[in-house]
Amino acid sequence: MKNNRLISPSEALLFAGAWGYNLFAFAGSKQITRHFTHHQITTPIDDAIPLIPWTILIYLGCYLFWIWVYYFCIRHDRSYPHRFVISHFIGVSVSLLTFLLFPTIMTRPEITGTNVFHQLLKLTYWVDTPDTLFPSLHCFVSWLCWIGVRKHPLVPKWGQWTCFAIAVAICVSTLTVKQHVIADVVSGIVLAEVSYWIAGLCEKKRRRGACQTKA
Repeated sequence: MKNNRLISPSEALLFAGAWGYNLFAFAGSKQITRHFTHHQITTPIDDAIPLIPWTILIYLGCYLFWIWVYYFCIRHDRSYPHRFVISHFIGVSVSLLTFLLFPTIMTRPEITGTNVFHQLLKLTYWVDTPDTLFPSLHCFVSWLCWIGVRKHPLVPKWGQWTCFAIAVAICVSTLTVKQHVIADVVSGIVLAEVSYWIAGLCEKKRRRGACQTKA
């Protein structure tokens, strides 16, 4: 009988666990390190990047992109254990450790405008303090979303490249809304690639072990 459920209980648990751990690493580390010495890794190139207020829509809109891709990848990942989810937990664990051992901070511009984009920027700045930035979880998650759908047999080429463009736009937006610096973005992207690669090695090792057991 064909299973028409949108998502199984185990898949829902994976989805909730991934986002719960992400929230813990992000918010929990801020509380733990609030009295730690924070490091500035801003470069002159970062200072030269202009603030582009309207890109806050991309920065905040990423959550819709994340939810859809995570749902899709968890629902259609046939590897065991789920390579996509394992990649997420590896990357977030590395991020949490880095946040604790090397907390960073940046100076954000004063927002003087009054239009809707400036108001969204002010709200974002108020909610999200400018610390625990390296690596960027925004960029890590966005790039992992792209990794999850690239070459996926159920995603057409145009869909794959659309996800790539969205991931790049989100990464750029972290710079143009002055929430991250270049080092945060690059490290987030590299972390996503390395985490997925390590998860792939774990899957290959499990398969070899299963084959040896059957033999």
